Amino acid sequence: MASEHTNGSLGGANGTGPTNKLLEKVVRLPGRQPSPQPTHLSVPGAMQPRVLHETGSGYVAPKFEGKAQQMDEVMDQVEEKGFIPGDLVENETKWFYNELGIDDMYFSTETVQNIVSQILSLYAAKVAAYARDDKKLEIRLDKEDADHAVYIDTSVPGQSSTGGSGFEARLEEKYLDGSRGERSYRVETFRSPSKLPGDDAQALRCYFVYLCHFQNPNPDPTETSIEILGDERFIQKTSENTRAIYQGVMDAVVSRTGPVIDMYDVEGMREKRLVVGFKQGSALGLFTALSDLYHYYGLTSSRKYVEQFSNGITIMSIYLRPSPNNAAKHPPIEASIHQVMKEVSLLYCVPQNIFRDHFKSGRLSLQESIYAHCVWVFVQHFLNRLGNEYNTLASVLDPNNSVHAEVLSKLKKRLRTETFTADYILEIINQYPDLIRSLYLAFANTHYVQTRGDQDDFLPTLSYLRMKIDRVLTDEELEDQISKAAVNQHHEMVMTAFRIFNKSVLKTNFYTPTKVALSFRLNPSFLPVEEYPQPLYGMFLIISSEFRGFHLRFRDIARGGIRIVKSRSREAYGINARSLFDENYNLASTQQKKNKDIPEGGSKGVILLDIQHQDKTTVAFEKYIDSIMDLLLPPTSPGIKDPIVDLHGKEEILFMGPDENTADLVNWATEHARVRGAPWWKSFFTGKSPKLGGIPHDAYGMTTLSVREYILGIYRKLNLDEREVRKLQTGGPDGDLGSNEILLSNEKYCGIVDGSGVLVDPNGLDRAELVRLATERKMIVSYDISKLSKEGYRILVEENSVTLPSGEVVNNGTTFRNTFHLREAEKFDLFVPCGGRPESIDFSSASRLIVKGKAAIPYIVEGANLFVTQEAKLRLEQAGCIVFKDASANKGGVTSSSLEVLASLSFDDESFLSHMCVQADGTVPKFYQDYVKQVQKKIQENAFLEFEAIWREHAETGVARSILSDRLSMAITKMDEELQGTELWDNVELRRSVLSDALPNLLLNEIGLEKILQRVPENYLRAIFGSYLASRFIYTMGISASPVSFFAFMNKRMAKVNGVH
Repeated sequence: MASEHTNGSLGGANGTGPTNKLLEKVVRLPGRQPSPQPTHLSVPGAMQPRVLHETGSGYVAPKFEGKAQQMDEVMDQVEEKGFIPGDLVENETKWFYNELGIDDMYFSTETVQNIVSQILSLYAAKVAAYARDDKKLEIRLDKEDADHAVYIDTSVPGQSSTGGSGFEARLEEKYLDGSRGERSYRVETFRSPSKLPGDDAQALRCYFVYLCHFQNPNPDPTETSIEILGDERFIQKTSENTRAIYQGVMDAVVSRTGPVIDMYDVEGMREKRLVVGFKQGSALGLFTALSDLYHYYGLTSSRKYVEQFSNGITIMSIYLRPSPNNAAKHPPIEASIHQVMKEVSLLYCVPQNIFRDHFKSGRLSLQESIYAHCVWVFVQHFLNRLGNEYNTLASVLDPNNSVHAEVLSKLKKRLRTETFTADYILEIINQYPDLIRSLYLAFANTHYVQTRGDQDDFLPTLSYLRMKIDRVLTDEELEDQISKAAVNQHHEMVMTAFRIFNKSVLKTNFYTPTKVALSFRLNPSFLPVEEYPQPLYGMFLIISSEFRGFHLRFRDIARGGIRIVKSRSREAYGINARSLFDENYNLASTQQKKNKDIPEGGSKGVILLDIQHQDKTTVAFEKYIDSIMDLLLPPTSPGIKDPIVDLHGKEEILFMGPDENTADLVNWATEHARVRGAPWWKSFFTGKSPKLGGIPHDAYGMTTLSVREYILGIYRKLNLDEREVRKLQTGGPDGDLGSNEILLSNEKYCGIVDGSGVLVDPNGLDRAELVRLATERKMIVSYDISKLSKEGYRILVEENSVTLPSGEVVNNGTTFRNTFHLREAEKFDLFVPCGGRPESIDFSSASRLIVKGKAAIPYIVEGANLFVTQEAKLRLEQAGCIVFKDASANKGGVTSSSLEVLASLSFDDESFLSHMCVQADGTVPKFYQDYVKQVQKKIQENAFLEFEAIWREHAETGVARSILSDRLSMAITKMDEELQGTELWDNVELRRSVLSDALPNLLLNEIGLEKILQRVPENYLRAIFGSYLASRFIYTMGISASPVSFFAFMNKRMAKVNGVH
């Protein structure tokens, strides 16, 4: 990290910021309206407490008529075993049956043999306790089967013990976390009222797990009745009042993104019933984490139920009462239950945070431990790993020297992977819980808002549980404290990163009562210029148990896709995690360069799934989007979405689109933005369904049209016959870019690489078969290999020890697939990457594509983002390869998205629905069809202009095309920004003339320029004005055009304005 100073960050941690701010002191923006919320919370103090008038748990098992007979059989078998003395058999058996609180449902479903085994085990534990010096009774009884499980142990009520049985975590991991569909499990657990011999503090706890048998395993997607969705045991055992409670939670949770949290008083008792509902699989580890949470606040549970429903909803019901052993140390349950309710949402975001042992032991509060978890993630990505020595070395070496460049590239990778690993950072942070508390207090002092004034019982540090109120340290005092406490320089660097994090956070949903993931809007000025030379405008960091993610943008108004990164192995995850931010930055930078023709700057969002949550694509995306919305939309009612401290102080709007693994999720994001009341919901996401006014890139080949224009340009300039060009493509017929490249091209395909493997035929792959796969969106595993020639072959990733027609043996199919594009054995004329991981060709591996100083593949058009590193491109160009980089070649998609947004901004809601939305019966509006054609034409026009400009500049200067592409982008972007700030915009006639040329004719004819000027925000119109003038000037006059050239260009434009020809 280059700097600890953050522009625009108000000093909450340095003693100058407001302390425990009240509502009126929070930055508020005029004109922003409340929005419906994604989660639901029963608000303490907002209404009369809801009281349960029924006594008991609300669960009553049907009477087991054969219980007495079964007990006789059990006693007989216990006696036969001979382990328990005969005169104690009856007492031990009756104790098990009558004193532990086990209901008849258990006895009616359990076998006599299993009951005997459990009675014997319990007696053995008593004998063992008698033999111990401390006479402590310790029971650890478990029995696990596929359809049910029983756990019985002893523990002290209200305490989380790191040395305990671990039964809760075990049953959760084995049964609850994996509950899906008909393999779902419900749990009943209670603390036995029976006293245990020898230890008044301990009590017996029983857990019963049952495989669900649903009333209706395959319900209608809109069904919400728990009578239809519930498990048979649940329906049998619950009272009408209890089912009504569950029904209320069900009705709320099906329409929400996050958890539903309700609380009820139990009449005549100090017991509270906490009910939490959420979608299955969205909060792994929550059952165990909840125990730690209420134990921390001096509460214990008398019984807990976890109910599953066949529509994928989980509802937990927890009966809480004051812990008998901690009453003097904690506030009354009436106060602490509110704390628990508020923090369930925080817990839901990260149920098993990396510092949970500190929380269990009481060294850190939940807020402090999750705060530390978030900074631990932050430090992994932003600790300045290269250091001054690397910067000095880089300044000495010649970047144009291939040997020097390769040394720097390898050194950078090694420094970033080996200096500060995630485990090493964790080891350091774990040693400083006292520092964490001080640093957290500074963070909370800046960002926590007291929503109930002086009556607010949730103080910003350790609630009211600390024996004293800690003083908020200034930033200088924190620096001094860290310096004195840290044992070495590495430790000081890591803990200093906490201060940098605190000063960089401009707003966060950390204290919002209802949230699904933690989001932080950061000021990116702390990034070192040496590593990130192009400054970011905005940065969001999002953290959840299933993922971590970023959203980066280079301008206030910016556009870019959201991609989800999956990892095949733990090793792959480690690599992806280390490169996550750099990949995101580079993708956004590429987007910034390719957005040269449109008003929006470049942005990108990347979501990295945790290694244990590779199947959570949808859950992660929904949490990512919703938590970012928390920071874009104003709050509503207190206790649901409390106001946040906004140190940025400006309204922000993000424009997003589909990318890897998110194409089928954008409809949800659009609808969700509408439901949450976002005024910009129509333009929030592009690539959505045509029914929502979207123009799908894949359906109309938008990205491919741009790529093809560059390929056709090469053929045109070099007079090549497309049908004779031997082509290699990564990214198969199942993908957007890959399938459309096949459908729109006519080359001789000799090799295709996709997720399933490698398909090769030197004589050309069968065209009709490739078209079939592309049309059906199937991988090459579905290719009919009978259509291969004798020299052709297919190697799938799961295949090993396969002999090729040449006699070469392929030992590992996955390795062969991953490196095939670097092979020398096969000969290709054109390589079009349409898919694959970033940096698949780097400076080192590029040498494998150079034979005797000459590029093995003459032409490369980079369809996939960042497939080839810039250093590798330059190395290949030096060897004679014609390379067109991603920022130029694949900009068709962003042009389509921009024009889609322009239409949504230009139409009012009614006209938008009639002109841009495909009807429910499939009817496509005539305007929509014509508009799509105009978008396609604009994409081809922009690509043609840029290709010609780069080709011309290269011929005149000899500068590498990859460098020219960047210079072209920077020149247009720079001029665009300058033009927006000039007085040219104030010339109304010029403004109208430029916008008339820049805006699609169809929109102008249908809506009219006047209405468009009224409806589209002025800053967006300015961006259109600047980008159009800048791109046309640079494309026409060249990258190095002089001010005189611009004068001539503008004279020509003004002549047009004045009607002079």
